[in-house]
Amino acid sequence: MSSTKPIRTALISVFHKDGLEEILKTLHEKGVKLVSTGGTQQFIEDLGFPCQKVEELTTYPSILGGRVKTLHPKVFGGILGRRGLAEDQAEMLKYAIPQIDLVLVDLYPFEETVKNGGSAEEIIEKIDIGGISLIRAAAKNFNDVVIIPSKHEYAEFLNILKKQGAKTDVEQRKHFAERAFATSSHYDTAIHEWFTK
Repeated sequence: MSSTKPIRTALISVFHKDGLEEILKTLHEKGVKLVSTGGTQQFIEDLGFPCQKVEELTTYPSILGGRVKTLHPKVFGGILGRRGLAEDQAEMLKYAIPQIDLVLVDLYPFEETVKNGGSAEEIIEKIDIGGISLIRAAAKNFNDVVIIPSKHEYAEFLNILKKQGAKTDVEQRKHFAERAFATSSHYDTAIHEWFTK
């Protein structure tokens, strides 16, 4: 089995939209299908690129004031399904779960909200649940999926897209998975420190 994997479908879920335009343009030019949520989906379409709503994929609306958007088997199955495992592929086919090859996330600004003196309620609402789950799921399945866990990785990923097209090798995916777990660890540490104060 080749370690190089094509990117055919990308799930984009970001808080900050800056720095995203060139990546979206390049993915679109390479024929990658874009899937996103809420404001990000609107942002992508406003740039002139087609983008499927996550709600269309899951057939379930965003609920609880936006607290639950991506937490659905059709999203996480698409990320965690092992491409080389017949049992996983059979279940994905049975439940109409599409493969998701790229997950690009920029988490809610928890630390920024704390630093700016946000209220306890504002700070709690900036604890990202869906985003951190997407990061961990994609990083766990780095054999098949590339995870871009924050805007700090945008430039490196864009460089890969420009050089190689819409595909990555396993070492690149493993590198981004390492960055993903570093992002997750830092984020959870910041939340833990706030709770202990």
